[in-house]
Amino acid sequence: MDILMKEKPVLLFDGMCNLCNGWVNFIIGRDPESRIRFASLQSKAGRKLLNEYNLDPEKMDTVIFLDGENVYERSDAVIHLSRYLHGAARFVSAARFIPRSVRDGIYNLIARNRYLWFGKRDSCRLPGPGDKERFLELSDDGND
Repeated sequence: MDILMKEKPVLLFDGMCNLCNGWVNFIIGRDPESRIRFASLQSKAGRKLLNEYNLDPEKMDTVIFLDGENVYERSDAVIHLSRYLHGAARFVSAARFIPRSVRDGIYNLIARNRYLWFGKRDSCRLPGPGDKERFLELSDDGND
């Protein structure tokens, strides 16, 4: 998986969260070059990546964006990821000028209430037919 990580960044997300799955759909729609790959935090591939980057495997309350050797969490993940997107979504990167404590405070409030406000799935997301290769748990055999 190390070679793969250097080629394309990966977003680790809560596969049970409706908000997180909506965010993945948003990214897919604004990343026509398929530069960003995905893995749910609950998946075998997601857990393996958490382990490789020495991240807590129980950390289900944040998105994590892995870009080469760099690890971004919470609002930093959203900001860095937005640089890969097309259209107005790129302007999210301007939020880097807002103090991290403020950004992460808002992020944490939403993360704590995401199931209450947006709902929760009974099982992890299954990608659409054209998106399977972007999801590591479906395209990676885990033998590396």
